[in-house]
Amino acid sequence: MTKKIRIGIDVGGTFTDAVIIDNSTYEVIAKMKLPTTHEEGVAVGVVKIISTLMSEHNIAPEDVVFIAHGTTQATNALLEGDVAAVGIIGMGTGIDAISAKKETNVENIELAPNKHLKSNHRFVDSKALDQQSISEAIEELLSEGCEVIVASEAYSVDNPANELKVMEIAAGKGLYNTGGHEISQLYGLKMRTRTAVVNASLIPKMMETANMTEKAVLDTKIKSNLMIMRCDGGVMSINEVRQRPILTMLSGLAAGVAGALIYEKVSDGIFLEVGGTSVDISVIKNGRVMMKYAQVGGHKTYLQSLDVRTMGIAGGSMIRVKDGQIVDVGPRSAHIAGKKYECFVEEGAITEAKINFVSPRRDDPKEYATITAQDGKEYSLTLAGAANILGYIPEGDYAQGKVNCAKIAWQALADHVGTGTEEAAKQVMEIAIQKLSVVIDALIREYALDKRFITLVGGGGSGAVVVNALAEHYGFKWKIAKNAPYISTIGVALAMVREQIERTIVNPTENDIKRIRADVIERIVKSGANEQTVDVTIEIDNQKNMVRAIATGATELRKKDLSAVNLSVEQLKQISAEALVVQAGDVAFLYGTGRWYLFEANTTEKAFMGLLKKKKRYSCIIDREGVVRLKKEKAACLKFKKSQTNSIFAEFLDENTTYSDANATIPKVFLFYKEKMLDLTGMQNAEQLYSIMEVETDFLDQEDEIIAVAYK
Repeated sequence: MTKKIRIGIDVGGTFTDAVIIDNSTYEVIAKMKLPTTHEEGVAVGVVKIISTLMSEHNIAPEDVVFIAHGTTQATNALLEGDVAAVGIIGMGTGIDAISAKKETNVENIELAPNKHLKSNHRFVDSKALDQQSISEAIEELLSEGCEVIVASEAYSVDNPANELKVMEIAAGKGLYNTGGHEISQLYGLKMRTRTAVVNASLIPKMMETANMTEKAVLDTKIKSNLMIMRCDGGVMSINEVRQRPILTMLSGLAAGVAGALIYEKVSDGIFLEVGGTSVDISVIKNGRVMMKYAQVGGHKTYLQSLDVRTMGIAGGSMIRVKDGQIVDVGPRSAHIAGKKYECFVEEGAITEAKINFVSPRRDDPKEYATITAQDGKEYSLTLAGAANILGYIPEGDYAQGKVNCAKIAWQALADHVGTGTEEAAKQVMEIAIQKLSVVIDALIREYALDKRFITLVGGGGSGAVVVNALAEHYGFKWKIAKNAPYISTIGVALAMVREQIERTIVNPTENDIKRIRADVIERIVKSGANEQTVDVTIEIDNQKNMVRAIATGATELRKKDLSAVNLSVEQLKQISAEALVVQAGDVAFLYGTGRWYLFEANTTEKAFMGLLKKKKRYSCIIDREGVVRLKKEKAACLKFKKSQTNSIFAEFLDENTTYSDANATIPKVFLFYKEKMLDLTGMQNAEQLYSIMEVETDFLDQEDEIIAVAYK
């Protein structure tokens, strides 16, 4: 039987990366980097890299079952101000008209110094809305230089008819267009309009890119539909990109952590994708990546994206020296200065070194350290050089350099500041760690991560440059992700189709939940997922009166299963002990069902200078492959049959509910059954919890078993 493969392509500013992955085992068969073809167009490079890999590995077009593309086009367009001017037609009537007129007028959004997303605005009373009034408003906006039309009406999420009417007339005039209801189904007219405007500004550029990339793939004779990476770590069809290009914004940041989650068994951790110029830092909690609403030009949007913090600390970060002292690391890198690294050279390339100081950019102070070697060639001193000197880079790692050359180069810096070579490298690493720890501490607080369970995961070519030293600083466990230099491209190749819908609903009923569930399934199938693989999670936020439905699915009839090997209970017990930071003898297996196993650890810790003993109980849910999905202290656990939901489970929920004079506060609840982990922690009352349970467990037989974990 012919081997089926998946292809991932990641187009970056410097390189276009591609990987070929076995669709059955998810092992990387081949990988390649080529310079990104900016002048001829990125599609030329895409065709070249795909064709080369397929030719070298004798892969026929019909062997490709999945092909996906990660692009920084939308992000770069916003960073560079390369966006279309947008014309907004705002609508409303009656007492809502005054506020709607104000809230649909987004005005210009500053994307970068002296670069704006420009918009013009016309308001039409919904009662006076007809063909003539819409056409006149569009023509006025066109005369002011607008290229794309946004229709935005108060309460269009309830009835989008007027927005659709404006969009139809705009399309009849040959104009790109979008409506607020297409981008978000949440109330909040101002934010919904702003999100639609950002989306609209990207449509012409992304339409051009989508068409070119789609043609590039067709030229390779691959029949599989091209998928594009989204900002939440999933993929969508290229047709959906043409409608909602905003979803590709920040997608490059999401791809790396998506790849890391697939390969690394991380439940709670911090992922650092480290390149040459910057590091992207994101949080993994309970095996899931943390999300937030993205901002554009300092303004919040209704775009849910990976919560990533980017810093100018990376492998190529240069060293700043002032008044004979090392004062900073970065933000400028060797790449920006156009210099080679002192550690990535041929052995013997540096036998003598003389210190220099340069300005990487015209307005920078002349404080960035370089050295001139014996042959007159200039090299930058970098954080990667410091990490190599200090022994932080594992043998065979992508960031491993020539330590002898690095030491000779750094000796010149050490002499200048009056210290030893290793001491200079330590000072630089300490500055870098201090800067990174500010962000990491903030993420730990924000997401209430338990420091005992955190693993630092390094990705990108320079992951080892900072992760090892950071783990030493904190006392955390650490690992470098498998295939770290290609982790983003792997994330693209292995991504699932993803969609989500958010709606403003006060006290959602069972029918509301069923409706949003059906709607998100319809949308994800439209985006390219096979309906039989779709998994839906419902989240309810009573404080914001919001219901969110998140759907994930595969493009073909299969689910992700990275390991055909099921670990034994003893092996899983050992992994649980390591995750809970206890002895294996303190861990007991309670019960399992489907892919899930529940372990419990009881420990006794000394307190008050050893005079008192404190008993602690931890629960750990782990899947058959050894991925820890939930760790909790003082959690209550139960295994029950579906038929016992209204009896044994109801008693369990009641026992763990806190009652007061004002109300009843239910515990945070997770359910585990078959292949599903159901997060019910957003439920505010028992009625909501039972509604979602009924919908999500509808396919189970009455005798099927469920594990419940509850905590306060």
